[in-house]
This record gives sequence, structure tokens and C-alpha cells, in this order.
Amino acid sequence: MQLAQINIATLKFPLDDPRVAEFVDNLDTINSLAENSLGFVWRLKEENGNATSISVFENPLTIVNMSVWQDTESLNRFTYHSAHTPFISKRKNWFELPSSRHFALWWITPNRFPDAAEGRKRVEYLQKNGPTSLAFTFKRQFSADCATQVDNLRVG
Repeated sequence: MQLAQINIATLKFPLDDPRVAEFVDNLDTINSLAENSLGFVWRLKEENGNATSISVFENPLTIVNMSVWQDTESLNRFTYHSAHTPFISKRKNWFELPSSRHFALWWITPNRFPDAAEGRKRVEYLQKNGPTSLAFTFKRQFSADCATQVDNLRVG
């Protein structure tokens, strides 16, 4: 099994606003860092190399980040122990404070890459049901062993 993740965020300002320039200017660098990290498998992106215009939400300022990793340790290492980490502390400068869960993890069969609609369903499932083997968090994880046949279940 491989680990899928989605992170949803609502920008305070449009992407072309100077107040989010530091975020926008570092997208390529951070995406490259992720792609070159141990355990990285795949990430959602468009031809321009990022996913900032892919959305499944009514609010055009809501953006998604999705990726697939070999395991939770690989994703955790990239997120909290790499050059990506300082950007986490700056997110309040660029994004609205989430009013509900905005991040979900789940296990998938190898080389089956989810789309943003599935990611949204996983976050909504997590909001409604709390952490389960269908959608969970770093704080409350479920092993890949718990994911038997989960990949075929439609959440939402």
C-alpha cells in the first residue's frame, strides 16, 4: 500500500497578490524538494507544475495539495524535517485559519493516484466520522494492514 494525502487551504488573497508572493515564488522549490524526497511517489499537478488552479470547491481561493508517499514516515520527514518546515510556520500569513479539518491521509493500492474530488471526500469523511482507516491524521494513524479493501470503498 501507499499513502495518499490531501491538504486543503483557503488563500487570504488571490495568487497574483503581492501578499502571497513568497508562497507563490517558492512553489516550484518546495514541489521539487518533495519530488526529490525519500519515499515520494507522485503529486497532483497540472502542466504548469503545480495544482493551484485545480479545485473542487466553490471558493476560487481554496487550493489543494495532494501527493502519494511510500509511508507516513516519508511524508512526516518531508513535512516536518526538511526545508518545507519553515513554510508551515508562515502559512498564517497566506491562508485563512481552517474552521474544520483540512488534511487527510489514507492508504491506496500502489500506482493508483487519486484526484482532487476523492481527496475532498476523504477530508469530508474525516470531518464527519473522525479518524478511521478510511481517512486519518498524523496524530491518529492507521496501518496499511487496516486498509484491506478500503481502497475500493467509496467515501462520502
